[in-house]
Amino acid sequence: MSVREDAADLLGELTDLRRALHREPELGLDLPRTQEKVVGALDGLGLELTFGNGLNSVTAVLRGAAPGPTVLLRGDMDALPLQEKSRAQFSSTTDGVMHACGHDLHTSLLTGAAKLLTARRADLRGDVVFMFQPGEEGQDGAKEMIDQGVLAATGTTPSAAYAIHVTSGMLPFGVFATRPGPIMAACADVKVTVRGRGGHGSAAHRANDPIPAACEMVTALQVMVTRKFDIFDPVVVTVGSFHAGTKNNIIPDTAQFDATIRTFSAASLDRIRPAVLALLQGIGAAHGLEVEAQFYGLYPVTVNDEAAFETVRRTVRESFGEERFAALPAPTAGSEDFSRILERVPGAMVFLGATPADRDPATAPFNHAPEAEFDDAVLPEGAALLAELALGHLSAA
Repeated sequence: MSVREDAADLLGELTDLRRALHREPELGLDLPRTQEKVVGALDGLGLELTFGNGLNSVTAVLRGAAPGPTVLLRGDMDALPLQEKSRAQFSSTTDGVMHACGHDLHTSLLTGAAKLLTARRADLRGDVVFMFQPGEEGQDGAKEMIDQGVLAATGTTPSAAYAIHVTSGMLPFGVFATRPGPIMAACADVKVTVRGRGGHGSAAHRANDPIPAACEMVTALQVMVTRKFDIFDPVVVTVGSFHAGTKNNIIPDTAQFDATIRTFSAASLDRIRPAVLALLQGIGAAHGLEVEAQFYGLYPVTVNDEAAFETVRRTVRESFGEERFAALPAPTAGSEDFSRILERVPGAMVFLGATPADRDPATAPFNHAPEAEFDDAVLPEGAALLAELALGHLSAA
Protein backbone atom coordinates (compact mmCIF):
# COMPACT_ATOMS: atom_id res chain seq x y z
CA MET A 1 0.00 0.00 0.00
CA SER A 2 1.07 3.59 -0.58
CA VAL A 3 1.93 5.98 2.23
CA ARG A 4 -1.33 7.87 1.68
CA GLU A 5 -3.36 4.66 1.81
CA ASP A 6 -1.69 3.59 5.04
CA ALA A 7 -2.20 7.08 6.43
CA ALA A 8 -5.91 6.95 5.66
CA ASP A 9 -6.20 3.91 7.90
CA LEU A 10 -4.86 6.02 10.79
CA LEU A 11 -7.69 8.58 10.63
CA GLY A 12 -9.60 7.13 13.57
CA GLU A 13 -6.72 6.91 16.03
CA LEU A 14 -5.24 10.26 15.01
CA THR A 15 -8.64 11.89 15.44
CA ASP A 16 -9.03 10.32 18.87
CA LEU A 17 -5.61 11.63 19.89
CA ARG A 18 -6.29 15.11 18.55
CA ARG A 19 -9.60 15.36 20.39
CA ALA A 20 -8.08 14.08 23.63
CA LEU A 21 -5.39 16.75 23.34
CA HIS A 22 -8.00 19.37 22.51
CA ARG A 23 -10.04 18.55 25.62
CA GLU A 24 -7.04 18.98 27.91
CA PRO A 25 -4.97 21.88 26.54
CA GLU A 26 -1.87 23.05 28.40
CA LEU A 27 0.20 26.21 28.19
CA GLY A 28 3.86 27.03 27.67
CA LEU A 29 6.66 24.65 28.52
CA ASP A 30 4.77 22.71 31.22
CA LEU A 31 2.67 20.11 29.39
CA PRO A 32 2.67 16.94 31.53
CA ARG A 33 -0.67 15.53 30.35
CA THR A 34 0.16 16.31 26.74
CA GLN A 35 3.54 14.61 27.06
CA GLU A 36 1.87 11.58 28.59
CA LYS A 37 -0.55 11.30 25.66
CA VAL A 38 2.28 11.59 23.12
CA VAL A 39 4.33 8.89 24.84
CA GLY A 40 1.27 6.65 24.88
CA ALA A 41 0.67 7.21 21.16
CA LEU A 42 4.30 6.27 20.38
CA ASP A 43 4.30 3.17 22.59
CA GLY A 44 5.36 0.01 20.81
CA LEU A 45 7.06 1.72 17.88
CA GLY A 46 10.57 1.00 19.12
CA LEU A 47 11.63 4.63 19.11
CA GLU A 48 14.39 6.07 21.30
CA LEU A 49 12.64 8.58 23.57
CA THR A 50 14.26 11.39 25.54
CA PHE A 51 12.56 14.11 27.54
CA GLY A 52 13.37 17.73 28.30
CA ASN A 53 14.89 19.06 31.49
CA GLY A 54 12.55 21.72 32.83
CA LEU A 55 10.12 21.38 29.93
CA ASN A 56 7.79 18.61 28.76
CA SER A 57 9.37 17.99 25.37
CA VAL A 58 9.60 14.61 23.67
CA THR A 59 12.39 13.73 21.25
CA ALA A 60 11.79 10.43 19.47
CA VAL A 61 14.47 8.88 17.25
CA LEU A 62 13.78 6.30 14.56
CA ARG A 63 16.90 4.44 13.44
CA GLY A 64 16.76 3.36 9.82
CA ALA A 65 17.87 -0.06 8.59
CA ALA A 66 21.02 1.40 7.02
CA PRO A 67 23.29 4.28 8.05
CA GLY A 68 22.78 7.67 6.47
CA PRO A 69 21.79 11.27 7.19
CA THR A 70 19.19 12.54 9.66
CA VAL A 71 15.92 14.29 8.86
CA LEU A 72 13.97 16.18 11.54
CA LEU A 73 10.16 16.48 11.66
CA ARG A 74 8.63 18.88 14.17
CA GLY A 75 5.24 19.32 15.79
CA ASP A 76 4.43 21.88 18.50
CA MET A 77 2.15 20.93 21.39
CA ASP A 78 1.13 23.97 23.48
CA ALA A 79 -2.22 25.78 23.54
CA LEU A 80 -3.30 29.41 24.00
CA PRO A 81 -4.72 31.38 26.96
CA LEU A 82 -8.10 31.77 25.28
CA GLN A 83 -11.69 30.88 26.22
CA GLU A 84 -13.04 28.50 23.60
CA LYS A 85 -16.16 29.51 21.65
CA SER A 86 -16.06 26.85 18.92
CA ARG A 87 -18.88 24.48 18.01
CA ALA A 88 -16.79 21.38 18.81
CA GLN A 89 -18.38 18.66 20.94
CA PHE A 90 -14.88 17.96 22.29
CA SER A 91 -14.25 21.53 23.50
CA SER A 92 -11.62 22.39 26.07
CA THR A 93 -12.41 21.37 29.62
CA THR A 94 -9.82 23.82 30.97
CA ASP A 95 -11.25 27.26 31.61
CA GLY A 96 -9.44 29.98 29.66
CA VAL A 97 -7.19 27.61 27.68
CA MET A 98 -7.80 26.46 24.09
CA HIS A 99 -6.02 24.80 21.19
CA ALA A 100 -6.90 27.69 18.87
CA CYS A 101 -3.78 27.46 16.70
CA GLY A 102 -3.99 23.80 15.71
CA HIS A 103 -1.04 22.50 17.72
CA ASP A 104 -3.19 19.55 18.78
CA LEU A 105 -3.37 18.63 15.09
CA HIS A 106 0.38 19.15 14.63
CA THR A 107 1.11 16.79 17.51
CA SER A 108 -1.31 14.18 16.20
CA LEU A 109 -0.15 14.21 12.60
CA LEU A 110 3.47 13.94 13.76
CA THR A 111 2.61 10.77 15.67
CA GLY A 112 1.00 9.57 12.46
CA ALA A 113 4.21 10.23 10.54
CA ALA A 114 6.11 8.26 13.20
CA LYS A 115 3.80 5.27 12.70
CA LEU A 116 4.08 5.45 8.90
CA LEU A 117 7.87 5.68 8.94
CA THR A 118 8.33 3.00 11.59
CA ALA A 119 6.43 0.61 9.34
CA ARG A 120 8.95 1.45 6.59
CA ARG A 121 12.09 1.25 8.70
CA ALA A 122 13.62 -1.22 6.25
CA ASP A 123 13.49 1.43 3.51
CA LEU A 124 15.31 4.12 5.52
CA ARG A 125 18.97 4.84 4.88
CA GLY A 126 19.42 7.15 7.81
CA ASP A 127 17.48 8.31 10.87
CA VAL A 128 14.45 10.43 11.70
CA VAL A 129 14.04 12.77 14.68
CA PHE A 130 10.44 13.47 15.72
CA MET A 131 10.54 16.75 17.65
CA PHE A 132 7.49 17.19 19.90
CA GLN A 133 7.96 20.74 21.12
CA PRO A 134 6.31 22.74 23.93
CA GLY A 135 6.35 26.50 24.30
CA GLU A 136 5.94 27.71 20.72
CA GLU A 137 3.49 30.43 21.75
CA GLY A 138 6.07 32.88 23.04
CA GLN A 139 8.27 30.72 25.29
CA ASP A 140 10.83 29.86 22.59
CA GLY A 141 10.52 26.13 23.14
CA ALA A 142 12.51 25.38 19.98
CA LYS A 143 15.54 27.19 21.40
CA GLU A 144 15.14 25.29 24.66
CA MET A 145 15.14 21.99 22.79
CA ILE A 146 18.12 23.04 20.66
CA ASP A 147 20.03 23.98 23.81
CA GLN A 148 19.22 20.54 25.23
CA GLY A 149 20.50 18.74 22.15
CA VAL A 150 17.60 17.95 19.83
CA LEU A 151 19.82 18.59 16.79
CA ALA A 152 22.33 16.04 18.10
CA ALA A 153 19.74 13.38 19.00
CA THR A 154 21.03 10.85 16.46
CA GLY A 155 24.69 11.82 16.67
CA THR A 156 24.40 13.47 13.25
CA THR A 157 23.10 17.01 12.71
CA PRO A 158 19.94 16.85 10.56
CA SER A 159 20.44 17.67 6.90
CA ALA A 160 16.75 18.49 6.40
CA ALA A 161 13.88 19.66 8.62
CA TYR A 162 10.16 20.00 7.93
CA ALA A 163 7.08 21.18 9.83
CA ILE A 164 3.40 21.56 8.95
CA HIS A 165 1.14 24.32 10.28
CA VAL A 166 -2.60 23.89 9.83
CA THR A 167 -4.92 26.83 9.22
CA SER A 168 -8.58 27.24 10.16
CA GLY A 169 -9.10 29.64 7.26
CA MET A 170 -7.16 31.30 4.42
CA LEU A 171 -6.60 27.99 2.58
CA PRO A 172 -9.21 25.55 1.27
CA PHE A 173 -9.36 22.20 2.99
CA GLY A 174 -6.47 19.90 2.07
CA VAL A 175 -4.37 22.47 0.18
CA PHE A 176 -0.66 22.57 1.03
CA ALA A 177 0.91 26.01 0.64
CA THR A 178 4.44 27.29 1.04
CA ARG A 179 7.05 29.47 -0.61
CA PRO A 180 10.84 29.74 -0.92
CA GLY A 181 12.69 32.24 1.26
CA PRO A 182 10.90 34.12 4.06
CA ILE A 183 7.53 32.55 4.87
CA MET A 184 6.86 33.95 8.35
CA ALA A 185 7.96 37.14 10.05
CA ALA A 186 10.47 37.77 12.78
CA CYS A 187 8.90 38.92 16.03
CA ALA A 188 10.14 41.41 18.61
CA ASP A 189 7.78 42.21 21.48
CA VAL A 190 8.30 45.25 23.67
CA LYS A 191 6.82 46.32 27.01
CA VAL A 192 6.99 50.07 27.62
CA THR A 193 6.56 51.87 30.94
CA VAL A 194 6.35 55.67 30.98
CA ARG A 195 6.96 57.16 34.44
CA GLY A 196 5.71 60.62 35.38
CA ARG A 197 4.24 62.27 38.46
CA GLY A 198 0.65 61.83 39.49
CA GLY A 199 -1.78 64.50 40.56
CA HIS A 200 -5.30 65.89 40.33
CA GLY A 201 -6.90 66.13 36.92
CA SER A 202 -7.91 69.73 37.59
CA ALA A 203 -4.28 70.78 38.07
CA ALA A 204 -2.36 68.96 35.39
CA HIS A 205 0.40 71.58 35.51
CA ARG A 206 1.31 70.43 39.02
CA ALA A 207 1.80 66.82 37.80
CA ASN A 208 3.69 65.29 34.90
CA ASP A 209 1.11 63.27 33.01
CA PRO A 210 2.51 60.13 31.32
CA ILE A 211 -0.66 59.35 29.35
CA PRO A 212 -0.40 61.96 26.53
CA ALA A 213 3.26 61.10 25.99
CA ALA A 214 2.49 57.38 25.88
CA CYS A 215 -0.28 58.04 23.35
CA GLU A 216 2.17 60.10 21.30
CA MET A 217 4.59 57.15 21.38
CA VAL A 218 1.94 54.78 20.03
CA THR A 219 1.27 57.08 17.07
CA ALA A 220 4.95 57.88 16.51
CA LEU A 221 5.83 54.19 16.25
CA GLN A 222 3.50 53.89 13.26
CA VAL A 223 5.01 56.97 11.60
CA MET A 224 8.55 55.74 12.27
CA VAL A 225 7.86 52.52 10.33
CA THR A 226 6.84 54.49 7.24
CA ARG A 227 9.82 56.85 7.41
CA LYS A 228 12.73 54.70 8.62
CA PHE A 229 12.11 51.40 6.82
CA ASP A 230 11.91 50.40 3.17
CA ILE A 231 8.31 49.70 2.17
CA PHE A 232 9.58 46.70 0.16
CA ASP A 233 11.05 45.22 3.36
CA PRO A 234 8.00 45.84 5.53
CA VAL A 235 7.74 46.29 9.27
CA VAL A 236 4.45 45.89 11.17
CA VAL A 237 3.95 47.43 14.62
CA THR A 238 0.83 46.67 16.67
CA VAL A 239 0.15 48.02 20.16
CA GLY A 240 -2.26 45.48 21.59
CA SER A 241 -2.35 46.53 25.24
CA PHE A 242 -2.48 49.98 26.88
CA HIS A 243 -3.04 50.56 30.60
CA ALA A 244 -3.00 53.75 32.66
CA GLY A 245 -4.90 55.30 35.52
CA THR A 246 -7.81 54.36 37.75
CA LYS A 247 -10.22 57.32 37.56
CA ASN A 248 -11.00 60.17 35.20
CA ASN A 249 -9.82 62.93 37.53
CA ILE A 250 -6.60 61.26 38.70
CA ILE A 251 -3.36 61.71 36.78
CA PRO A 252 -1.43 58.45 37.26
CA ASP A 253 2.26 58.04 37.95
CA THR A 254 2.74 55.58 35.08
CA ALA A 255 1.34 54.47 31.74
CA GLN A 256 2.18 51.12 30.16
CA PHE A 257 1.72 49.59 26.75
CA ASP A 258 2.78 46.40 24.98
CA ALA A 259 3.58 46.12 21.30
CA THR A 260 4.51 43.37 18.89
CA ILE A 261 6.81 44.18 15.99
CA ARG A 262 7.09 41.99 12.89
CA THR A 263 9.80 42.16 10.24
CA PHE A 264 10.60 40.04 7.22
CA SER A 265 14.38 40.30 7.17
CA ALA A 266 17.16 39.90 9.70
CA ALA A 267 18.45 43.36 8.75
CA SER A 268 15.18 45.04 9.72
CA LEU A 269 15.02 43.04 12.94
CA ASP A 270 18.51 44.25 13.85
CA ARG A 271 17.55 47.86 13.14
CA ILE A 272 14.15 47.95 14.81
CA ARG A 273 15.31 47.76 18.43
CA PRO A 274 17.65 50.79 18.44
CA ALA A 275 15.16 52.75 16.34
CA VAL A 276 12.31 52.07 18.77
CA LEU A 277 14.42 52.86 21.82
CA ALA A 278 15.65 56.16 20.37
CA LEU A 279 12.10 57.20 19.49
CA LEU A 280 10.63 56.35 22.89
CA GLN A 281 13.48 57.95 24.84
CA GLY A 282 13.30 61.08 22.72
CA ILE A 283 9.57 61.57 23.30
CA GLY A 284 10.01 60.82 26.98
CA ALA A 285 12.82 63.36 27.29
CA ALA A 286 10.76 66.02 25.52
CA HIS A 287 8.08 65.61 28.20
CA GLY A 288 10.48 65.23 31.11
CA LEU A 289 9.45 61.61 31.65
CA GLU A 290 11.38 58.42 32.31
CA VAL A 291 10.87 55.60 29.81
CA GLU A 292 11.68 51.95 30.32
CA ALA A 293 11.41 49.58 27.33
CA GLN A 294 11.95 45.83 27.67
CA PHE A 295 12.26 43.64 24.60
CA TYR A 296 11.29 39.98 24.80
CA GLY A 297 9.89 37.15 22.65
CA LEU A 298 12.43 37.62 19.88
CA TYR A 299 11.91 35.07 17.07
CA PRO A 300 13.92 35.30 13.84
CA VAL A 301 12.43 35.25 10.34
CA THR A 302 11.25 31.79 9.27
CA VAL A 303 13.15 31.19 6.02
CA ASN A 304 12.47 28.20 3.77
CA ASP A 305 15.41 26.69 1.91
CA GLU A 306 14.81 26.93 -1.85
CA ALA A 307 15.73 23.28 -2.52
CA ALA A 308 13.46 22.16 0.34
CA PHE A 309 10.63 24.23 -1.11
CA GLU A 310 11.08 22.49 -4.46
CA THR A 311 11.07 19.13 -2.69
CA VAL A 312 7.78 19.97 -0.98
CA ARG A 313 6.21 21.19 -4.22
CA ARG A 314 7.29 18.08 -6.13
CA THR A 315 6.21 15.71 -3.35
CA VAL A 316 2.75 17.27 -2.99
CA ARG A 317 2.15 17.24 -6.73
CA GLU A 318 3.31 13.63 -7.14
CA SER A 319 1.57 12.24 -4.06
CA PHE A 320 -1.58 14.36 -3.83
CA GLY A 321 -2.09 16.02 -7.22
CA GLU A 322 -1.36 19.38 -8.84
CA GLU A 323 -4.48 21.01 -7.40
CA ARG A 324 -3.37 20.32 -3.83
CA PHE A 325 -0.35 22.64 -3.99
CA ALA A 326 -0.35 26.44 -3.78
CA ALA A 327 2.66 28.74 -3.88
CA LEU A 328 2.21 31.59 -1.41
CA PRO A 329 2.76 34.96 -3.12
CA ALA A 330 4.06 36.60 0.07
CA PRO A 331 5.07 35.71 3.63
CA THR A 332 2.58 35.86 6.48
CA ALA A 333 3.12 38.23 9.40
CA GLY A 334 2.79 35.50 11.99
CA SER A 335 6.01 34.30 13.61
CA GLU A 336 7.31 30.84 14.50
CA ASP A 337 10.16 29.45 16.57
CA PHE A 338 10.65 26.71 13.97
CA SER A 339 12.73 29.54 12.56
CA ARG A 340 15.36 28.49 15.13
CA ILE A 341 15.63 25.12 13.44
CA LEU A 342 15.68 26.57 9.92
CA GLU A 343 18.52 28.92 10.91
CA ARG A 344 20.65 25.81 11.40
CA VAL A 345 19.13 23.18 9.10
CA PRO A 346 17.86 23.57 5.51
CA GLY A 347 14.17 22.80 5.42
CA ALA A 348 10.66 24.21 5.05
CA MET A 349 7.52 25.19 6.91
CA VAL A 350 4.35 24.14 5.05
CA PHE A 351 0.81 25.38 5.66
CA LEU A 352 -2.11 22.95 5.35
CA GLY A 353 -5.69 24.11 4.98
CA ALA A 354 -7.95 22.55 7.60
CA THR A 355 -10.97 24.81 7.04
CA PRO A 356 -14.23 22.99 7.86
CA ALA A 357 -16.43 22.23 4.86
CA ASP A 358 -19.22 24.55 6.00
CA ARG A 359 -16.94 27.59 6.27
CA ASP A 360 -15.51 29.89 3.62
CA PRO A 361 -11.69 30.06 3.90
CA ALA A 362 -11.86 33.80 3.15
CA THR A 363 -14.09 34.56 6.15
CA ALA A 364 -13.61 31.63 8.55
CA PRO A 365 -12.34 32.52 12.04
CA PHE A 366 -8.58 32.22 11.76
CA ASN A 367 -5.97 30.68 14.05
CA HIS A 368 -5.95 32.28 17.54
CA ALA A 369 -9.65 33.15 17.33
CA PRO A 370 -11.84 31.63 20.07
CA GLU A 371 -14.20 30.41 17.32
CA ALA A 372 -11.41 28.74 15.29
CA GLU A 373 -12.18 25.20 14.14
CA PHE A 374 -10.10 22.63 12.24
CA ASP A 375 -11.23 19.61 10.25
CA ASP A 376 -9.69 16.39 11.61
CA ALA A 377 -9.80 14.83 8.14
CA VAL A 378 -6.52 16.58 7.27
CA LEU A 379 -4.61 14.55 9.86
CA PRO A 380 -3.73 11.59 7.60
CA GLU A 381 -2.81 13.99 4.79
CA GLY A 382 -0.38 15.92 6.96
CA ALA A 383 1.10 12.72 8.37
CA ALA A 384 1.53 11.32 4.87
CA LEU A 385 3.32 14.42 3.58
CA LEU A 386 5.80 14.46 6.48
CA ALA A 387 6.46 10.75 5.98
CA GLU A 388 6.92 11.18 2.23
CA LEU A 389 9.35 14.05 2.74
CA ALA A 390 11.43 11.97 5.15
CA LEU A 391 11.35 8.92 2.87
CA GLY A 392 12.35 11.01 -0.12
CA HIS A 393 15.26 12.56 1.74
CA LEU A 394 16.60 9.31 3.13
CA SER A 395 16.08 7.25 -0.03
CA ALA A 396 17.95 9.88 -2.05
CA ALA A 397 20.88 9.93 0.35
